[in-house]
Amino acid sequence: DFTMTLYLRHYWKDERLSFPSTTNKSMTFDGRLVKKIWVPDVFFVHSKRSFIHDTTTDNIMLRVFPDGHVLYSMRITVTAMCNMDFSRFPLDSQTCSLELESYAYTDEDLMLYWKNGNESLKTDEKISLSQFLIQKFHTTSRLAFYSSTGWYNRLYINFTLRRHIFFFLLQTYFPATLMVMLSWVSFWIDRRAVPARVSLGITTVLTMSTIITGVNASMPRVSYIKAVDIYLWVSFVFVFLSVLEYAAVNYLTTVQERKERKLRERFPCTCGIPHSKTMMLDGNYSESDANSLAGYTRNQMVPEEEKQEKMVVHLAMSNESNSSRKRGLKGHVGLRIIQNTHAIDKYSRLIFPGTYIFFNLIYWSVFS
Repeated sequence: DFTMTLYLRHYWKDERLSFPSTTNKSMTFDGRLVKKIWVPDVFFVHSKRSFIHDTTTDNIMLRVFPDGHVLYSMRITVTAMCNMDFSRFPLDSQTCSLELESYAYTDEDLMLYWKNGNESLKTDEKISLSQFLIQKFHTTSRLAFYSSTGWYNRLYINFTLRRHIFFFLLQTYFPATLMVMLSWVSFWIDRRAVPARVSLGITTVLTMSTIITGVNASMPRVSYIKAVDIYLWVSFVFVFLSVLEYAAVNYLTTVQERKERKLRERFPCTCGIPHSKTMMLDGNYSESDANSLAGYTRNQMVPEEEKQEKMVVHLAMSNESNSSRKRGLKGHVGLRIIQNTHAIDKYSRLIFPGTYIFFNLIYWSVFS
């Protein structure tokens, strides 16, 4: 519904009220005379509440001209119904109308029309609404039929309202977008950091649920899908998929490690050569460097946080001459790659942002 305060002015001619006068151009009366003469019985169709202001007295004016023309004005506040469509909410525009009609007189007895067409509506230029922008006013008129009483003239005050979007951008769209982007951070976190990635995923899911609940609490309760519902639920799906993505990564990592463990148990990496030693290489060491590092274990050479980015090279060497060590380095090297990211994480870093950007392009091009 909407509430409007207006000055409703009626113009008609009643020759019974004419009077001869050479000095007075008109005579003005208050509401007490209104009850003694005929006035149009106009009412507001589909109004919920309406009243005439009475502070400090009834805000009613009656002005009579010598030729019998009458100006009848009153200050009214009316709350009326407006059939709104929220399918594009909050990127919507609403067209509402205030309808005036005679209650008793049919079109054979009383004709209602706008005195100056669209010029009959004059609004204050300073009027502004916190949530809507008033785009235009215009007038129309038509006949309304009632099966039991007949045809009546009905006048319409039509106005178009466009909703301001900036409030919803700050309170709804930006937080939802930031939550989706925050869920992508887990793609760059070590897949073995289970507490970090799980807590981040659960936090973003719960935050999106809170945003959806808070937004729906202040929205019109309609049974169809609104534009903001599409954006919020698609964002929620992206956040939820990021949690499922890590579930898949964790499961595949566990399966891969189990297979590698069985493979190592079946084929020991020392290949039966005694005095084998293990060291960590990053792929940039020469054979002489490898020989000088042959006495160190993997844990002694590389800090724990750097292990994930390097290559574990199991070298099988015997305590012989350098030439024999070189032959051992060339002939008995087993490689096993340990990475901190899974292939799914690498693809997700591109697929998730790209898909979400594509969705935003389609969404804003359709609804804006």
